[in-house]
Amino acid sequence: MKTSTQGLSRRQLLQSASLTVAFSLAPLAPSSAQAPARPVLPGSLNSNRMLDGWLRINANGSVTMFTGKIELGQGILTALTQIVADELDVDLKRLEVISGNTALTPNEGVTSGSLSIQDSGTALRFACAEARGLLLQAAAAKLAVPVSDLSVSDGRITAAGGATSSYWELTSDALLQREATAKTAPKPSSQHRLIGQSLKRRDIPAKVTGGVAYVQDMRLPNMVYGRVVRPSAPRAKLVSVDEAAIKGMPGVLAVVRDGNFLAVAAQREEQAIAAALALQTSARWQEPGDLPPSGAALFAYMKKQRATDTVVSDKKDAAAAAIPVARTLEVEYTRPYQAHASIGPSCAVAQWNDDKLQVWCHSQGVFPLRGDLAKALRIPPANITVAHREGSGCYGHNGADDVALDAALLARALPGVPVKLQWMREDEFRWEPLGSPMVIKLKASLDAAGRVIDWNHELWSYTHSTRPYDPDGVNLLAAWHLQNPLPAGPSRNIAQPSGGSDRNAIPLYVFPQQKVSNHLLQDMPIRTSALRTLGAYANVFALESFMDELAQAAGTDPVEFRLRHLSDPRARAVLERTASMAQWQPAPLSGQPQATGGVLKGRGLGFAKYKNLAVYCAVIVDVAVDTRAGTIRVERAWSAVDAGLVINPDGLRNQIEGGIVQSTSWTLHEAMKNDSHRKLTRHWGDYPILRFPEVPVLQVELINRPDERPLGVGEGSQGPTVAAIANAFNQATGRRLRDLPLTPQRVKQALA
Repeated sequence: MKTSTQGLSRRQLLQSASLTVAFSLAPLAPSSAQAPARPVLPGSLNSNRMLDGWLRINANGSVTMFTGKIELGQGILTALTQIVADELDVDLKRLEVISGNTALTPNEGVTSGSLSIQDSGTALRFACAEARGLLLQAAAAKLAVPVSDLSVSDGRITAAGGATSSYWELTSDALLQREATAKTAPKPSSQHRLIGQSLKRRDIPAKVTGGVAYVQDMRLPNMVYGRVVRPSAPRAKLVSVDEAAIKGMPGVLAVVRDGNFLAVAAQREEQAIAAALALQTSARWQEPGDLPPSGAALFAYMKKQRATDTVVSDKKDAAAAAIPVARTLEVEYTRPYQAHASIGPSCAVAQWNDDKLQVWCHSQGVFPLRGDLAKALRIPPANITVAHREGSGCYGHNGADDVALDAALLARALPGVPVKLQWMREDEFRWEPLGSPMVIKLKASLDAAGRVIDWNHELWSYTHSTRPYDPDGVNLLAAWHLQNPLPAGPSRNIAQPSGGSDRNAIPLYVFPQQKVSNHLLQDMPIRTSALRTLGAYANVFALESFMDELAQAAGTDPVEFRLRHLSDPRARAVLERTASMAQWQPAPLSGQPQATGGVLKGRGLGFAKYKNLAVYCAVIVDVAVDTRAGTIRVERAWSAVDAGLVINPDGLRNQIEGGIVQSTSWTLHEAMKNDSHRKLTRHWGDYPILRFPEVPVLQVELINRPDERPLGVGEGSQGPTVAAIANAFNQATGRRLRDLPLTPQRVKQALA
């Protein structure tokens, strides 16, 4: 990805460089002195309203596209270029992309929640449509013809009579230095050339040819290498360390100790690793031993902790309440602490020049990160530039933000020298924020006809977002370890309709009576934050597993039972298409499953509309359960998906397929372990993940709706997949597993 500033006006550079992060969990109350509210603009245009903040038409025949969203393996920059090229009528080869740079790009917060196409894509569609209209008006004036007589091909404008001009002849700094109006409609789908095509990804070539693809690959002149030494346990205090001995080791340039923060820089990476190990060996810590219990005891512990209690949804119906109850079921599901387990440990490069700091890192939110760096380092945000460089693996809040502050603190001891600081594997497992454990209790009543007449969903969870930039704290790990520490932000829940711990807890199914309650735990003994889908993975697991349990109680096929309770035609279409793909045979569970060679076969279904706002996705899987080994193998998976207008079909399928694979790994293998003092998971041997031979055969079909707005996709298949696997196990064995992950030990216990 290029980061050239060619074509940027001086005004734009200065304006962008002085941006500060504005973050709030609720809108500010309007002042009586404020001007009347401006019209709401679509997508991220509403908070980044200048056209030249999104687009530059350069006199050299190129187009520069700016986006605050970043590439983290989801193919988003490719999809956004398709939107820009289509709306402007230019060739993709002309496009230069600048993304995630606090000095240059719009502030679009965090790349998360499957919102990039919805927010940034929508903004770029309208900005480009308006820019094209302005260029055509300029061409019409120059050629003395009506705009309706003009056509565009790759930036060349041609009048009906043959006279021509081009974007490059008509462009000027002033042309786009204006606020967007969003009054120019984007092109209809019938005029798209690139939208809807599976174009090659921009980010793939360097990744498969050994090029510079990741921040871990960065090499700057005179760069040195750093490592950080973390406390032995959360909230441990540093009693003593032999700094002098480490300073005398080969290649060591600096040892930084600030309170409980320890780091070392050296000329070569292996020297930095050796020095960090020596620091770790000599350090003596005082540990509080205050971590929660692990395993099954954790969930009873969670239900007794201090919580903020919220009723998320409450629906009553007098007529339904009067219907006699034929049967009531009440069950509980759990999910453990889970890690991001990024293949490449977190890494950042930092350099101080005078009082200015430049950071390159794989943060998913460069502007929020800049805000927390400014607070932690006690310097103005305008003195910090954060530029995104892709990291090798993460969907969610791992150590990418934390390592940026680590690198900045170490680089401050070596002014003018770029310092690359990378975490070790055990740093990543022990110190990245984890996906929160969850306890979900469900209760439902059926009438005599087998319809749900009352539904109750109650959940306990820690927070699912401690990202930077919280107004009441600093959410960077090293900031809590300094001699003058800064407090972390308090536990919060993302408000509905998106939701955090209660994401997808509100059923899309139509139940006449329902109540959804959320107990957000306030004390966080182990740090938790955003892991892909937040609470949706566990909520859909519970909800969709329970739908199968209710279908069995009603003596009804699981697909038919869901359709009976769905009114949304797009949801019904996705379910029906997936069932057709898998050649689903309607039949309730009956009889005792028979093993062939110790292997039981089963099929299961899961469905969700992600956040009840984004992609519709259903998943059906076939599993084989080895009764002797206690293992579950997912052999095949089918999925139909409705994401509205499809921008890049291959990219969309990749996201659904990747979500199925990731969810299969979470579901069958992944759980963090701890004792009362520290996390026990340190390396891959402690934390198995799905291996290549275990990946199922995948088939994904897209229901393209070109006249609908595009919907977020990246987190749509994880919830349906876990439910489908659990339901398939039940169909194969007649036994129900309600605690994740579905390990051999749990399988054997269920079958005993």
